[in-house]
Amino acid sequence: MTEFTYLGKKVNEPSKKLDTFAAPANVQTVKFESNELTSFCPVTHQPDFNAVIIEFAPDKLCIESKSLKLYLWSFREEAIFAEGLANTIANDIFDAIQPRWCKITLTQNIRGGMQLSVVAERKI
Repeated sequence: MTEFTYLGKKVNEPSKKLDTFAAPANVQTVKFESNELTSFCPVTHQPDFNAVIIEFAPDKLCIESKSLKLYLWSFREEAIFAEGLANTIANDIFDAIQPRWCKITLTQNIRGGMQLSVVAERKI
């Protein structure tokens, strides 16, 4: 059985570590959605509130959801543009589990009348 860093344990701080487990047979696509991804603008230092959709086709591994929540929480204090944030998440997911492909869709809350959506993809 996989030993998880966070699952089943009390954790009250963010983390960049993504726990993984063996992908079950016949799973084609995994999709996570969250509207609680926050960061802040590196220029204005105003908070950015984002929704994110994380999709991937597992090869050998999947991501454990509690570690993913803590990972997303870790961006709260980071100064990063939405485009860089989507790219960072795509790269980190890809590096952690080496999926067949992964796609990150980040939608920033409307600010100043502008809606921003970013898609970052990685493939084998």
